[in-house]
Amino acid sequence: MQVPLYQAKAEFFRMLGHPTRIRVLELLQHGPVPVRDLLADIEIEPSSLSQQLAVLRRAGIVVSTREGSTVTYALAGGDVAELLRAARRILTELLAGRNQLLAELRQADDSSPKAAAAAASSVETGAH
Repeated sequence: MQVPLYQAKAEFFRMLGHPTRIRVLELLQHGPVPVRDLLADIEIEPSSLSQQLAVLRRAGIVVSTREGSTVTYALAGGDVAELLRAARRILTELLAGRNQLLAELRQADDSSPKAAAAAASSVETGAH
């Protein structure tokens, strides 16, 4: 039985849904990176990083190469880097919307009767 596309997409996003995996992908979008450099940048236990890299490798998102004792990881394709850029754009828009809402809320607080009375009181106190 074939998995519906929406379910396959949900499984794909669940696979990406770990902070370490996202961080690895961010680091790899600029080119191949040796595991030792990933460990230095992410600062987690080697066994934890290995586990997260295995998940990404099994999913076909990253590929690894070995040269002597050095294992290097790279993105399997450019689409993952584009997905990360799209996520960054979406988050930027969402956060910008929240900042605008926060500014409106603060402005509403400043113009509330209680805030106006407090402002008037401070002006009167300073005038005496």
